[in-house]
Amino acid sequence: MGRVLLTGASGTLGRVVVPALAKAGFRLQLSDLIEFPDPLPDGAEFAAADLTDQKALAAACPDDVTAIIHFGGINTETSSESILNANILGTSNVFEVARSRGARVIFASSNHTIGFHPRGRTLTIDDPYRPDGFYGLSKAYAELLGRMFHDKHGVESVHLRIGSCLPRPLDTRHLATWLSYPDLGRLVIAALTAPSPGYAVVWGVSRNTRRWWTGDDSERIGFFPEDDGERFAGCVAAEEGQAVSLAFQGASHCTIGYSRSGPMLPS
Repeated sequence: MGRVLLTGASGTLGRVVVPALAKAGFRLQLSDLIEFPDPLPDGAEFAAADLTDQKALAAACPDDVTAIIHFGGINTETSSESILNANILGTSNVFEVARSRGARVIFASSNHTIGFHPRGRTLTIDDPYRPDGFYGLSKAYAELLGRMFHDKHGVESVHLRIGSCLPRPLDTRHLATWLSYPDLGRLVIAALTAPSPGYAVVWGVSRNTRRWWTGDDSERIGFFPEDDGERFAGCVAAEEGQAVSLAFQGASHCTIGYSRSGPMLPS
């Protein structure tokens, strides 16, 4: 088993994934802009690197790395300039380093690639992109980048369209979009160990009774979620938000910077 590089290791989800990977026996190389705040697992190493600096990223990626789990970058909606640097340039650098190492990429994509699809519609990965902001747009770019790097360079990549990854659902929307922490670990490990996945897109969502998303590459990579947000149905809060937020799958991301003269009708 080769070494695995995890970018964004010091972030919330990075700190969830690290112990799951260590327990599964993976040799870990961790990287982020800030130090990893938890005790390093046995055999793990940390190297600070800025994703926008390809040379620094390459220096943080040992030659024996066989997979890069890319959880780094900006994880919410913000200015287009910030997104361009961290998520577009940074992800492009990750794929270039992966190509130079012959490594697989596991990419933390997002449900915000399809955020302007209306609620009540079950989506598959064949439905068109409808990003709800610059953040979602950057994730759609990365999925297309992965497609191109596979077609042109043979770089394998698995793109995880993460829903609401939390310890437990907090509101009624999460009953559809929740990804439990244990299922996140199962998802990443499946993406790492799948034989010859080529290019794959998987919804990062638990086995929720109310889930909105289906028709992906989960079975092909061997991901079978076990948790269901429905067991929290009696204790979550009612979702609150503006009309636009409540009409579309991307929720509050749809309302950030929204400037239409009236609410867009779902279509």
